[in-house]
Amino acid sequence: MQVLVIGGGVIGLLSALELSQAGCQVTVMDKAQHGRAASWAGGGILSPLYPWRYTQPVNQLASLAPMLYSTLAIELLETTKIDIEVSRCGMLILDTEDHRDALSWHLHQPLQNPKLLDHDGLKQINPRINNEFSQGLWCPSTANVRNPHLVKALIRYLEKRGVKLLRDTEAVRFDQHHQQISAVIDQRGQRHTADQYVMASGAWSGQLAALLNVDLPVQPIKGQMILYKAPARWLSSMVMYRGVYLIPRMDGHILCGSTIENTGFDDQIDQAAQQHLSQAAQQIVPELAKMPIRDQWAGLRPAAPNGIPYIGRAPNISNLWVNAGHFRNGIVLAPGAARILREQMLGQTTTIPSAAYQFSHQLVEQD
Repeated sequence: MQVLVIGGGVIGLLSALELSQAGCQVTVMDKAQHGRAASWAGGGILSPLYPWRYTQPVNQLASLAPMLYSTLAIELLETTKIDIEVSRCGMLILDTEDHRDALSWHLHQPLQNPKLLDHDGLKQINPRINNEFSQGLWCPSTANVRNPHLVKALIRYLEKRGVKLLRDTEAVRFDQHHQQISAVIDQRGQRHTADQYVMASGAWSGQLAALLNVDLPVQPIKGQMILYKAPARWLSSMVMYRGVYLIPRMDGHILCGSTIENTGFDDQIDQAAQQHLSQAAQQIVPELAKMPIRDQWAGLRPAAPNGIPYIGRAPNISNLWVNAGHFRNGIVLAPGAARILREQMLGQTTTIPSAAYQFSHQLVEQD
């Protein structure tokens, strides 16, 4: 079976990987460079932020990430020599207003072992956090992956598998006959044909679906990030407070993010965001005031109305599939989403129930 994946972010790349490993001939087209949009810009936390505030379908999909990334990291390192740096450094969550909800939720998660810590306990886990924090939730099993390394490794791995990667190739029109897509036409007028088509275009998925008269309510939400440089292993864990998180990389880089801005497709950075993030970062870890800010960037995240991504066959088009709408959870949901998409496309039993991610179910939920 020939499959054309439209969109080369981590969702599209992992979907291509799953399908290629199942024996499909896969092409991944991207209007720019593969993996350079939201997949590159995010933090790579392998958990939804405040998971107890999310719906069960999001958390169930996220629960597949630790196992799938552990296996994938080994496979990618052996094949590409790129370490995607899965760091199991844990996370301190310093918001304590709903810690009872958090602890109650975690009781039903067999792989989680959170603890509510007092001031001394917090400082023992991460001595650099602000002395003003009197308690917080310690989530020792929360990990992160270095997402730029992940997309680099996926690109190299897919190329070695014979997956065709088309860069600077934008889908601008579809040929459609009898409720089937017969070709995708790019900006140069070239036709791209396949047996099945996968729409995995992130924040642009809604625009693309509209070309087929498919209502896919995915909108872009901008998130800006800043990057500090500290000594290697200077910050011992991830930390989050009031929606702002710090993510330490093994070489001493520390990501701070992120804003939530409904600005359409504007992905420009601004000084106000840098000031907001740096003030928040220094409130969490005061010593960051002495560390240089090395970079700032923005990405557009694809938000679905209920926070639940669309994963499955599109309505009224028999050979169109969608994997989009993962919002802030693209990295953590990506391997599970790619797995159940492949299982649906090939008529296999899905690893987790897939009904919640279907168009029909989500439209009922929105009404």
